[in-house]
Amino acid sequence: MQKVGVIGLGSMGKVHLRNYCEMPDVQVVGVMDVAQANLDDAKKRFGVPGFTHLPDLLKLKPDAVSISVPTVLHYEVALEVIEHGVALLVEKPLAATAEQGWRLVEAAKAKGVPLMVGHIERFNPAIQRMKELIGDDLISLSIERVGPYPVRIQDVGVIRDLGSHDIDLIRHLTGSNFETVSGVFSASLGKHEDSALITAKMENGVLAHITTNWVTPFRSRKVTASCKSRFVEADLMTQQVREYGMFAESEKNYTVRDWPVMRREQMREELTAFLAAVRDKTRPPITGEDGLAVLKVIERIFEGA
Repeated sequence: MQKVGVIGLGSMGKVHLRNYCEMPDVQVVGVMDVAQANLDDAKKRFGVPGFTHLPDLLKLKPDAVSISVPTVLHYEVALEVIEHGVALLVEKPLAATAEQGWRLVEAAKAKGVPLMVGHIERFNPAIQRMKELIGDDLISLSIERVGPYPVRIQDVGVIRDLGSHDIDLIRHLTGSNFETVSGVFSASLGKHEDSALITAKMENGVLAHITTNWVTPFRSRKVTASCKSRFVEADLMTQQVREYGMFAESEKNYTVRDWPVMRREQMREELTAFLAAVRDKTRPPITGEDGLAVLKVIERIFEGA
């Protein structure tokens, strides 16, 4: 039985908590949040003890914790968890700055603590199918991640909140790091940027583009991949994947195939992989170094704007 805790009971933290409580061989020993109302709700729904101070939760010696506090608090909370020798999954982005992210990675290494970053889209079945299909003949990627303004996000802009998903996906799908990256963005609804266009060239030559904003009245999460031998599109919300083959001159059209995908809850897949890595003492599927790489790209975008 693995003992776990959840730090931060906002919208994502509640999803972590629900999934942990539904997992076999997992015991939620406690949750931590500064709002007593959130703790009362967790106690009522799941029967778990709640604390308003982090040391009180860590005294229970959990094997692992999820950290889902606002991004600006990731560093100080994660560092305290690492100092207690507890494995941790930090919601993306890893930290508010690359410097903080680097310090967390180094602290986890020094302490021998497993550190995973919650770039949850890697566990989307549509992304997993797309990665299988694109193989090694990828030419370019285009990602659209847009939606209405989220009142719950106040501490960062759309690039760190939504764009961080796709920066990680580009690294994951291309199997390469960013060679060049640039972006333009604007702020129309608040103090942080709420609309951005990002373009990049990867070290292996693949081109990439991200459109992300909080000014669209509906949510859209789509990825398209242009390859030498095919074109693949994935809807990350419906988890549907479609492949277009080469143009058939004799038929004067393209072959089209819809690939079946077994729908799964991404959070359950992510937490299962995290706890397996902790239990088996193996490398987490999304490392602190992966999270740090995303932060470095984000800072390059802002530095070059």
